[in-house]
Amino acid sequence: MEDFEKKVKITDAMDVENGADSSKTLHLLRKFLQIQQRRAQAYANLRRYEELWKSIPSSGALQTIWFLEESQLTNSFAVLEMESLFLSPEYGRDDLAHLLRSVQNQEKQKLHLTATIQLVKKAGRPSERLISHEKCKFKKPEGHECVHVHEITEAAGTEEAEADAEYDNALNEAIRGVQDSVTTINDHLEEIKYEIAALEPE
Repeated sequence: MEDFEKKVKITDAMDVENGADSSKTLHLLRKFLQIQQRRAQAYANLRRYEELWKSIPSSGALQTIWFLEESQLTNSFAVLEMESLFLSPEYGRDDLAHLLRSVQNQEKQKLHLTATIQLVKKAGRPSERLISHEKCKFKKPEGHECVHVHEITEAAGTEEAEADAEYDNALNEAIRGVQDSVTTINDHLEEIKYEIAALEPE
């Protein structure tokens, strides 16, 4: 009977200990979801301001990248702290630390590809780029000798089509990469939500 009482006391102590750990874990996971919500909002804001930034000559793409990097950097520090807590003996949740690390890696990849998309779009399709007449010769006020006027040959047309195809491929590859990252992030967030549901007191 005495052994049974000792076991019950040990089990009760472990339940209290696990309860404290699970509430802390629950708090960190909810905090992580809030960070992800802020990241999602940053990307939503980016889409909203994208058209406005396009009208600003060359600073638009750079401002877009700066905007996202600042948001990413701030959030990354908070997530790194959470990762280290999950790896600590107090939490002992390597699985959650690795899950957060995977989300971080996907966010970094998404940021890089989003910046690539912005820069490619800013450069524009080669066949549609505006021509600068800075190097043209102006003989009369009403006209000039344009250095861009040349005979259109099959080779020139092929070269332009290849440049357009390269542009399209680079843009589409970056877009697919962002979509893949978003899918992976969403899958990981679902895992985190399941973990939260399992930890929540009934």
